[in-house]
Amino acid sequence: MFAVGHLALGYLTGKQTSKLIDVKVNISLLFLFSVLPDIDLLIPWLEHRGPTHSLIVYTVIFVPAFWFYGKQAVPFFASLAQHSLLGDLVSGNGTQLFWPAFSERYGAQMQITGASSIFLEWVAFLMSLALLWKTKEIMSLFQHHPSNLLLTIPVFAVILPSFLSFPLAVPLALIIPHLVFLTLLVLSIMTDAKHMIRHSGT
Repeated sequence: MFAVGHLALGYLTGKQTSKLIDVKVNISLLFLFSVLPDIDLLIPWLEHRGPTHSLIVYTVIFVPAFWFYGKQAVPFFASLAQHSLLGDLVSGNGTQLFWPAFSERYGAQMQITGASSIFLEWVAFLMSLALLWKTKEIMSLFQHHPSNLLLTIPVFAVILPSFLSFPLAVPLALIIPHLVFLTLLVLSIMTDAKHMIRHSGT
């Protein structure tokens, strides 16, 4: 999937998980964790959809978070895990879900630029926007919180394929969802940056 699908599914899975176990979540962190596995695209010696997409690696990394934060860490784990279990399991050339135990790739291997994949990304995008609006959590993105600056990483996840065609050009049919998410994320960062500048002299 492209960034918009991961962002949307990361928010939806994290939010629904938080509702099921009755904990509050930080929306900015859900967005961050949703695209974090694709950091492998920036590391030349790492195979894409390999170690950073492994459920085993996710679990090991999250052990300290589960230990210190208990069930409050679960929605963020869900947002991270959906990247491989939902998004990349559907589209692309498969994912090494159980690396390093097994090197096999799992997935439906639906073409990422195909009509079915694009349709699924639109559905996830519209559902996430609807939930953000219904819960009024969209407004939390425009309130000061230090974690909003972490949205810089999801911003790059949107910008690189949308404007630099890295690692793959975003299909024209997905430009609007990418621009909408990019606008939300950038405005959130600007809100926090403005607050920091305003209070830097105090």
